[in-house]
Amino acid sequence: MTNISQFFQKYTYSSAQRFLTYVQIDTQSDPNSSSSPTTEKQKDLGKVLVQELKLQGIDSAHMDEFGYVYAHLPSNIHQTIPSLCFCAHMDTSPDCSGKDVKPLIHRDYQGQDLILPDDSSVVIRLKEHPDLAEQIGHDIITASGKTLLGADNKAGVAEIMDAVQFWVQHPNVPHGPISILFTPDEEVGRGTDNVDLAKVNAQYGYTIDGEKRGHLENETFSADGFTIRIEGISQHPGFAKGRMESAIKIASEIVSLLPKDYLSPETTEKMEGFIHPVEISGSVETAEIAFILRDFKTEKLQEYGNLLREITQQVLENYPHSKVQFEQTEQYRNMNEILVHHPDCLENAMEAMRRAGLQPEMQSIRGGTDGSRLTFMGLPCPNIFAGEHAFHSKQEWVSVQDMQKATETIVHLAAIYAEKATS
Repeated sequence: MTNISQFFQKYTYSSAQRFLTYVQIDTQSDPNSSSSPTTEKQKDLGKVLVQELKLQGIDSAHMDEFGYVYAHLPSNIHQTIPSLCFCAHMDTSPDCSGKDVKPLIHRDYQGQDLILPDDSSVVIRLKEHPDLAEQIGHDIITASGKTLLGADNKAGVAEIMDAVQFWVQHPNVPHGPISILFTPDEEVGRGTDNVDLAKVNAQYGYTIDGEKRGHLENETFSADGFTIRIEGISQHPGFAKGRMESAIKIASEIVSLLPKDYLSPETTEKMEGFIHPVEISGSVETAEIAFILRDFKTEKLQEYGNLLREITQQVLENYPHSKVQFEQTEQYRNMNEILVHHPDCLENAMEAMRRAGLQPEMQSIRGGTDGSRLTFMGLPCPNIFAGEHAFHSKQEWVSVQDMQKATETIVHLAAIYAEKATS
């Protein structure tokens, strides 16, 4: 067995420096855009990645018209071995500005609160971010207080690129066929809409898009969208008595009757699901409420939809002339429904973390990843930590040392598949 850890002791990691460059490229996606990618600026990062890959001798690297970056490293062993795909997304969340990001490195962190200089009201407090207690002595990267950082998921992008650099510099470290995939639009739920899996050509995939070091996520929410469209009765307000049935008021009453002590994001945690209204719009005549439904048990989503129908019908008893339409649409499914049939895919990742000196921990994600959809598209794809914390906010942070451990985990993981093929 090749002593990869010995190589890493002398290796000059590039993940942090790459990350500092990538986060300064604005790649925010747009949920209201119908184009693909939803913003052309995501391609700005894609062009940089393709250029960097080609400079490392990866001639297969290219970006397609939809903004997906593909690259392939050939196997360096003779035996037949499952091909692996390592995947991260290039876009950042539309929830917080990603323009003019100014990354800062807080070296040798010692447990202090981090006051961000461009807005002193933005403070990353140890008591609010307990994972910082495990970062003593690490170098913490944050933004400056006016933007998100972009660790979600440019940390993962940088870690994969660092692994590529390691493989290029250490051609004798064994690995099978490696596919690299960088996607746009993950943050708006469209990260796999135009992915070419034939081009990826992998048997197993791993997204590098998780939080705490050592975490391996094998389970996501199952997710549906649910829309209630209301057709009320509009009348001149001066002559509306007994005639007007305001769609706005109907919508408001529906939202007011949602469960408050359970089935809401504000009151649930761990394996508990929820119903969440994300947008309400309209006028007296028509209104629309958009919900997201989330649970780890897919069958629960239909129950949540039925509850919304019951609440709506209850409200409509006082509005006899108004009408409603319901629409429930699938968004993604719990990837564990597939991954449970691929235990080696998970065990190999946990062993890779152990070899990187970490204590692996299997986790469930209260959300979804590109891996959720890729898994159901035929590419089993659990999620490996990237070290990103406080996603989608000005308080976002990542540890340089955690990023390095993610790079080590990627390299060890590919080597484990190679060892099993040659043993």
